[in-house]
Amino acid sequence: MYKFEPLLKQLIWGSESWELSGVKDNETIVAEGPYKGRSLNELVSKEKERLLGKENYQRFGDEFPLLIKFIDAHQNLSIQVHPDDETARRLGKPRGKNEMWYCLESAPGARLYNGLKKKITPEEYREMVENDTITEALACYEVHEGDVFFIPAGRIHAIGAGCFLTEIQQTSDVTFRIYDYKRKDKNGNYRELHTKEAAESIDFTVLPNYRAGYEPHKDEGVQLVECPYFTTAVYDLTEPMTLDYSDLDSFVVLIAVNGQGTLTADGEAVTFQKGDTILLPATTEEVKVEGTVRFLETYV
Repeated sequence: MYKFEPLLKQLIWGSESWELSGVKDNETIVAEGPYKGRSLNELVSKEKERLLGKENYQRFGDEFPLLIKFIDAHQNLSIQVHPDDETARRLGKPRGKNEMWYCLESAPGARLYNGLKKKITPEEYREMVENDTITEALACYEVHEGDVFFIPAGRIHAIGAGCFLTEIQQTSDVTFRIYDYKRKDKNGNYRELHTKEAAESIDFTVLPNYRAGYEPHKDEGVQLVECPYFTTAVYDLTEPMTLDYSDLDSFVVLIAVNGQGTLTADGEAVTFQKGDTILLPATTEEVKVEGTVRFLETYV
């Protein structure tokens, strides 16, 4: 089991804590144990398929494939979109980005945007960005703890002021900013918009609902999101449970979002409490979880 030193980032709209990152020049560092002081990608390079799993290592090589964050928004984030892998490569980026949000305890009335609520054309999109009305085309949700949103590449989205959430995404930092409320940076300049690139990336499909539906259950895993880039479940435990990973050819990331407990695997026990992120290597066959704790489980 591996713990990492989080990367804390202060931004114009709030703060992010990068819990697990293999993004170039923004890698998290192992906090303890034999690899203490090594970066996440150095760990991957040393442990290879023992850490990632055989198929994952063939697919991703020495780069860890997921980026895990906690996001605390004091102001609205920009309206943005991420390209898919094909579009990203066409625009000179290494890969696109698919991601998901698990909402934590947020400010009363906090809202976010996810997806289009009405049909618009690419031409109408450009006009709405120009005349500051793009938010009128977006589906808006008041958030509550436990809400889940999947954001596949191409879906317009934005986190609103007062939101606090966990984000799980592909290892990619490519973001096309659509609209930024005429906000200026610390130097008094408007932040760059990527209207053209965004237009090439947006999926203009309209869905009736963008909140991921699931039925919470105590003391069992409940799947939240499954896509080619990650699978995520939530566990809300009040009694001990043993998680069996003997048939899984992948690393597993466990993210505590409430409560506290203990994880035991391969003769090692670590504390596991709200805010902790633990990386289990692919060689881990089972983990015993004790305590009263709610956590996310994600793997590729």
